[in-house]
Amino acid sequence: MKITAEPRLFWFLKEGTTLDLDKSSQLDLYVQQVVTRGRFNDVKILLAHVPWEDIRMSLKRVPVLPFEIKRFWEDLLAGH
Repeated sequence: MKITAEPRLFWFLKEGTTLDLDKSSQLDLYVQQVVTRGRFNDVKILLAHVPWEDIRMSLKRVPVLPFEIKRFWEDLLAGH
């Protein structure tokens, strides 16, 4: 699945950049930005387009997440 990078979350990418969420490195970047800087609507889009298991695996691969954020998402995903 491909998604256009939201400039508010991906200010460091060229505007209009497309992320291929089937590639783990791009999925990890997307997940990292949404869970650390996203708004409620960004999280809704993430949950609607990325399977729970893919998010869970991505969180394990993302090297730098604040402890509280990682713990919140692990707890949330544990129920799914």
